[in-house]
Amino acid sequence: MLLKDLQNIFHKELDAIYGKEEVNSFFYLCTEHYLNVLRIQLTLEPEFTIAKPETETFFTVLEELKQQKPIQYILRETEFYGLPFKVNEHVLIPRPETEELVDLIIKCHSERSEESQIKILDIGTGSGCIAISLAKYLVNAQVYALDVSIEALKVAKENAELNNVKITFIEADILNESAWNLVFKNLELDIVVSNPPYVRELEKQEIKPNVLDNEPHLALFVKDDNPLVFYKAITNFAKENLKENGQLYFEINQYLGKETRQLLDDADFKVVDLIKDLNGNYRMLKGKRN
Repeated sequence: MLLKDLQNIFHKELDAIYGKEEVNSFFYLCTEHYLNVLRIQLTLEPEFTIAKPETETFFTVLEELKQQKPIQYILRETEFYGLPFKVNEHVLIPRPETEELVDLIIKCHSERSEESQIKILDIGTGSGCIAISLAKYLVNAQVYALDVSIEALKVAKENAELNNVKITFIEADILNESAWNLVFKNLELDIVVSNPPYVRELEKQEIKPNVLDNEPHLALFVKDDNPLVFYKAITNFAKENLKENGQLYFEINQYLGKETRQLLDDADFKVVDLIKDLNGNYRMLKGKRN
């Protein structure tokens, strides 16, 4: 079958759901992933043909896309901060906002990392995208990554190997304060970072079906009556385990910026900054331990 004809079928079936540009993006991701064929090659070779087994693979992908399954889960891979990552239904698909959080930390600590072996803990690591990116770009950093999900940790460990970085992975529940001393005994940290669950149940109507029906709710949602439960626990943990002047970084719910900031103020953190993302929303929070 001509690959060009297959592309036309993708547009016919999917444009109404995703729009022409996104469908093009999906198609070229598939040609690169399954055929190792780049977009430019299709332009230069309009008569490029594929065999029946490959055609069937594309039709399988097409059906999954019609069901609004994320392309990252279909291909079981994505890119984050210039690095490759494996993903599946047990971990969130990394977002551009989280790349901004990683970039903020790297810019704040790259020189310091070269001078000493700073210790970093990523809480709720999921795919490991934050921890692995920090380990890759902060020279000499000693990075720890925690998650309550065994399945998520399996993915994160695979991603650490894929990106050739050393991470100490920890299976633990940050909400279980009684376990803190057992897991983190004598561990003084320079940085604590987290992108914890923060979407309230009342915000579910804002979530697109491809996210709501596919990504792990454990990593997304919190109860309406206690939306900052993870932020409270992590702030308390950071107050106990960060070194003096150690820093706490959060990705936050843009609707709860003031409330989340108040947690750090109440815990006597200093120089607490709410930071906007590239879309102008308050999505990051940074504080320094007294």
